[in-house]
Order: sequence, then C-alpha cells, then structure tokens
Amino acid sequence: MKQIAPVSTNEYIAAFPKNVQALLKEMRKTIRTAAPKAEELISYQMPAYKYYGMLVYFAGFKNHISFFPTSSGIAAFKKELSGYAGSKGTVRFPLDQTLPLKLISRIVKYRLKENEAKAKAKQNAGPAAPKKK
Repeated sequence: MKQIAPVSTNEYIAAFPKNVQALLKEMRKTIRTAAPKAEELISYQMPAYKYYGMLVYFAGFKNHISFFPTSSGIAAFKKELSGYAGSKGTVRFPLDQTLPLKLISRIVKYRLKENEAKAKAKQNAGPAAPKKK
C-alpha cells in the first residue's frame, strides 16, 4: 500500500500512535513558541519551519523523534546533545525519554539568529557586480 504524503503538520502528527503524537505536539509547540514568525510547512514529507530560509525540521519514527536543526545547530550545541544519538545535521530523542524542550527552544532561537544574520549579510552585499567580458 502506497503511503500518502501529509499536506499539513496536523495530518502528519495524526498518523502516529497517541504516545508519539503527544511528543510531536510538544516538539511543534516548542518550535512555534521559539520561532513565532516562522512559516510552518511540510518539506521532505515532514514538518518544517522556514524563516529567512529553512530553519528546522522534525519527524516521528518507531523508536525516536528526530530533530533536524542543520549541521550548524548541531555543532553549536554539541556538548548538550552528546547524550543523544545523531549525525551531522540531526539528533534523535528516544520515545521513552522526556524531550529536552528548553534545549530545543535554545537551538531554534540560535537558528533564527543565524538565518537573520545570513539574510542581513546578503542584503548588505547588494547586487552582484556585472561580469567583465
């Protein structure tokens, strides 16, 4: 049976068992509180947030919740995230543990500032100089 891609975060969350839904809802609320101006969307078939570019993603799995704050978000909080499995751009929070919501909020706010700085730098750079022939 082919799975249908979710069209909203509500639809995405509803597809999970109740215990996972509760964690996904906590994750969503934490991200939205930390980044109230971010646009919520589905990207790569998972909830994502955009603010001056992609901000963060999250996803539910059988045994964990994944959080994708990009490689810079992981690197900046490497010490605090060291107790969790993950990779260069993701961290996995086990379903049987409480989500570290304060840490997630701090990471989202870090990514907000990072995206704002990139956008400002791009704006200050002005238009590219014409290429010489």
